[in-house]
Amino acid sequence: MSTVSELRITLDGSERAVPAGTTAGQALEADGRTVIAARVNGELRDLAGELRDGDAVEPVEIGSGDGRAIMRHSAAHVMAQAVQELFPEARLGIGPPVENGFYYDFDVPEPFTPDDLKRIEKRMREIVKQGQRFSRRPISEVDARAELADEPYKLELIGLKGAGPDAADGAEVEVGGGELTIYDNLDAKSGELRWKDLCRGPHLPSTRVIPAFKLMRSGGAYWRGSEKNPQLQRIYGTAWESREKQDEYLRFLEEAEKRDHRRLGAELDLFSFPNEIGSGLAVFHPKGGAVRKVMEDYSRRRHEEEGYEFVNTPHITKGHLFETSGHLGWYKDDMFPAMEVDGGDYYLKPMNCPMHNLIFRARGRSYRELPMRLFEFGSVYRYEKSGVVHGLTRVRGMTQDDAHIYCTEDQMGEEIKRLLDFVLGLLRDYGLNEFYLELSTRDESDKFIGSDAMWEKATAALRDAAEATGLDLVPDPGGAAFYGPKISVQAKDAIGRTWQLSTIQVDPNQPERFGLEYQAADGTRQRPMMLHRALFGSIERFFGVLLEHYAGAMPPWLAPVQAVGIPIGDAHAPHLEKVAARLREHGLRVEVDASSDRMQKKIRNAQKQKVPYMLIAGDDDVAKDAVSFRYRSGEQKNGVPIDAAVEEIVEAVRTRVQI
Repeated sequence: MSTVSELRITLDGSERAVPAGTTAGQALEADGRTVIAARVNGELRDLAGELRDGDAVEPVEIGSGDGRAIMRHSAAHVMAQAVQELFPEARLGIGPPVENGFYYDFDVPEPFTPDDLKRIEKRMREIVKQGQRFSRRPISEVDARAELADEPYKLELIGLKGAGPDAADGAEVEVGGGELTIYDNLDAKSGELRWKDLCRGPHLPSTRVIPAFKLMRSGGAYWRGSEKNPQLQRIYGTAWESREKQDEYLRFLEEAEKRDHRRLGAELDLFSFPNEIGSGLAVFHPKGGAVRKVMEDYSRRRHEEEGYEFVNTPHITKGHLFETSGHLGWYKDDMFPAMEVDGGDYYLKPMNCPMHNLIFRARGRSYRELPMRLFEFGSVYRYEKSGVVHGLTRVRGMTQDDAHIYCTEDQMGEEIKRLLDFVLGLLRDYGLNEFYLELSTRDESDKFIGSDAMWEKATAALRDAAEATGLDLVPDPGGAAFYGPKISVQAKDAIGRTWQLSTIQVDPNQPERFGLEYQAADGTRQRPMMLHRALFGSIERFFGVLLEHYAGAMPPWLAPVQAVGIPIGDAHAPHLEKVAARLREHGLRVEVDASSDRMQKKIRNAQKQKVPYMLIAGDDDVAKDAVSFRYRSGEQKNGVPIDAAVEEIVEAVRTRVQI
């Protein structure tokens, strides 16, 4: 029997010969620190894996997206090893990499404390310094169950291996194989086993390759995300390819914490979430209500200019409406439970589109009325799980700036382009300027309804409109709504975070389900196309995004208080009340601080409240019929005539100046 002594592989785009038994690391001449894994025939592999004839091999660097994920996954294993060494009773859940870090879930008798995290991190550093080697080992299901008999959650994962490779971190399933693998952590010198875990991999060659990591926090997490399962303790960490990158990320987190809209909402007295009302249900205070009104009023005016017509629909409806639309079958788990009224089921509406369809259907429609653009600030309610509710950005009760456009097939392409231009223009008016687009299409799942031809036509129209903007377009296969494809506008904020805001969806199916028709020019009855569009997404979420984007320092036109008068003494208050009255004539939001506090404290209070303009007045200002300007930046301008002061503030608000 002959043996193969030489392999032909593809490396850097060219074919070359290597000895049989060559590993990916040897072929790549990897140092194990910069290049930490390989992509073999498109699949990520350990450097220690032996190559086969015909393999195509590419390097995976630690600073790449895949490289970071592998390094963070390895850090999660190191953390789990440290936990079990310090807390032998801890049972293992899963430990995947996530964006910017990793976590691992543990079943332990008591929650972890901050001191526990310090001990765990110290032990992790010792393991990293030891340079333990990650070694992959295929194993049969029978042997895996025997080796992991003390790990009930791992045994459950083994039972789930038929669910596919994404069922859980620990269950490796290859097409046609169903192979399980264990990763052993081996002593660098003796090769003695130090720890092991059921895992797909790949991993770093050694623990020593983890350059920088830090444990961040711990908290509760339900096993496999279900509230019906036991609650485990999850430890989160972060890991990076260099200490400099980690320090940069930690500084980013500090800045993000300063901008947290929940914190700013309380500090600036904008909104709150009373326990008496319920999770995810916000109340807006007067100052927050003022900002919200400005946001809505400006949006209404721009919609009027674009030819939209305003409608209004109720908050609840008979369940039959959502049976007709298809939402009750596809969306019921995200809806609040039904209420029995007059012997029938009523639901809080989770979306406005079915009611807008009824408005279109209320009378006969002609092609001359199309495109028909219906717009509503519609309150909707969605049963978000308690674990994902987050301030204003993930709520259970929200107000969507919702529009539905009914048009002919021939009008659809141009209408989408016009709609996308309008969306981007309005977002820029609110101070967001950096965008990319995401095109969500269907996949092979059976959740999607409608004909292939219509999906292709709708997807092509969205793609053409997106490409016409010149913005980057990112594919999102499988991310479409069940009734049609969509474009999502992704916006970057002041510190580089990406927020999904506006969505535009093509829906050929709702008109069919509701029997919508219009009379065409030739007298025939035709189905309209339907475009769904939420511009802000929801007012609540957009409010939170803007608050974080501006770190609470809203531009003058959006600020809850646009100017505050600060008298040096009580005798100067009437002078500033006169100035305030002038500003209020122009619709500005102005206060005069007539409290007994000293002037410097009044200034500090105004700065904490992030008021754009402080108007200070003393004897000299009163005598000259002037004010002294102090800006939010700390810059000051003295002796400004009242007329000039009023004009400057009014003009800044009118032109939406960013200061």
